[in-house]
Amino acid sequence: MSLLTLENVTLKFGGVTAVNNLSMSVNEGEVFALVGPNGAGKSTVFNMISRFYRPFNGKITFDGQNLLDRRPNEVASLGIARTFQNIELFDHATVLQNLLVGRHRHRKTTLVEEILFMGRTRSEERKHRLAVEEVIEFLDLQAYRDKMIMGLPYGVRKVVELARALATKPRLLLLDEPASGLSVEETQDMRWWIDDIRRQMGITVVMVEHDMGLVSKVCDRVLALADGAKLAEGTPTEVQSHPAVIEAYLGTSAISKTANAKGERV
Repeated sequence: MSLLTLENVTLKFGGVTAVNNLSMSVNEGEVFALVGPNGAGKSTVFNMISRFYRPFNGKITFDGQNLLDRRPNEVASLGIARTFQNIELFDHATVLQNLLVGRHRHRKTTLVEEILFMGRTRSEERKHRLAVEEVIEFLDLQAYRDKMIMGLPYGVRKVVELARALATKPRLLLLDEPASGLSVEETQDMRWWIDDIRRQMGITVVMVEHDMGLVSKVCDRVLALADGAKLAEGTPTEVQSHPAVIEAYLGTSAISKTANAKGERV
């Protein structure tokens, strides 16, 4: 069953077509990747799903609801969370405080109740802290719970941003280059966490990633983009061996070499 669907979506910036007539669907419970060269339109797709951009035409549906009828501030309440290429955290707050921000969509108390810290507010605060502590334990962030973001290593900050997204309890998680800037060991950890997010938490994952090793290990299906248009879609192996994808990454000479190695005509 499709959880997220894009139908003939096009986005233009002036005379530049960033996404060109793109259609794709993501099934509930799978890990799906968008790959392609820099400038292919991958993060732009995320920004349309997040409602930062409105497409020129087309339709975006999440769980049967038209996302284009929603305001950007309503997307999280539907059960969609995301991370960013450039880490977006509150540097002068602790890890715990950043994760509690992710619980905002679950708050049911009024402003007056929160100012006076009334009984219902205290009860909700305990629930939010318990939910955050579960995420901290899941991602092994106990040692950093009370540390300021600005003093943490880059790799830890990447995990904290993932943790904040998980704290929202999403149904769909958008990961924008989760392995970017990580060491080999940190990338391996990210692989296991993505597996566990899908398997243990039941969260559907869509990721933008350049590390094809990671994509091959965690993804069920892959869609390759170039110049905003779909090149190929299928399993990681099928997409990596597709001639159009090889050309987009390496040029036409790479196709000739690949074909000649197989004894094929080009």
